[in-house]
Amino acid sequence: MKVILKDNIKGVGKKDEVINASDGYARNFLLPKGLAVEANSENMSKLKAKEDSKAYKKEQEKEEAKKISEKLAGIQLKVPVKSGENGKIFGGVSAKEIADLLKSNYNIEVDKKKIDLKETIKTLGLRTVTIKLYDGVVGNLKVDVISKE
Repeated sequence: MKVILKDNIKGVGKKDEVINASDGYARNFLLPKGLAVEANSENMSKLKAKEDSKAYKKEQEKEEAKKISEKLAGIQLKVPVKSGENGKIFGGVSAKEIADLLKSNYNIEVDKKKIDLKETIKTLGLRTVTIKLYDGVVGNLKVDVISKE
């Protein structure tokens, strides 16, 4: 009997997956406990509509990420920091600081975990930082660390 799972079931399948279960298992366990519904035409069309909605939402998120990537390409973010001699700075510029400055100066919200910094920036100067906006969409941001007097 074909059924659509309503929940993740270990050893059976994942949520919204169509599986072939034995008649007894489906009638006596999955259906009465509300873990699955029969894969009739009505339920299959509901599942298809749900998947289409999910795909549309993902496409919208990807388009939004591409727009943000284009915005980031035209930005040179200036980060004022206290510095000593030889261009060394006190402390460092972290991904959180970059995300906060982007939000306050340009109203672009980026999760600090998506900013690809191997380690905090500890010297003055211009560098390019990559930001993973979405699966397959990467933005490049120019970060200029300047000394504040």
